[in-house]
Amino acid sequence: MPRRRQSLEPGHRRKFLVVVDQSAECDRAVYFAARRAARTEGGLVLLGVIDLEDAGSQWLGVAELMRAEAADAAQARLDHYTARARSVAGVEAEGVLRAGGLAGEVAGLIEHDPDIAVLVLANGAGDEGPGPLLAALAGGLWLRLPVPITIVPGTLSDAELEALS
Repeated sequence: MPRRRQSLEPGHRRKFLVVVDQSAECDRAVYFAARRAARTEGGLVLLGVIDLEDAGSQWLGVAELMRAEAADAAQARLDHYTARARSVAGVEAEGVLRAGGLAGEVAGLIEHDPDIAVLVLANGAGDEGPGPLLAALAGGLWLRLPVPITIVPGTLSDAELEALS
């Protein structure tokens, strides 16, 4: 049974979760979630996930180098989007870096933090498809998540997102 959400209980606050990746639409999700967090006096959690599937098949030294490079790149993205949230909404985001499968790490973080009340994602503006997390959600992950999911159109401008948030 999923852990009960506690975001509205005394000593807690509602948090928005955004998965930070290399996609262009990631900025749209961060912008929207930061503005919503600011307007509702909530928090913002940015999750970076390092996928190390390919590292296991490499020599030990190469695998360690791949892990270190992936961690550095993911941390740089988290730092960038933490600064972005601060600049667009005055929100201090909590950065979380995990290694593993994307869908499993998202579900695990939501289970671990009972203040996370909304998962915010953005869909792509191009023809590349929905992306791995939206594909996992369509494949049934959404059935196991105890929080609502907001999908932000990746084509919206800052002004359009401001009007919606």
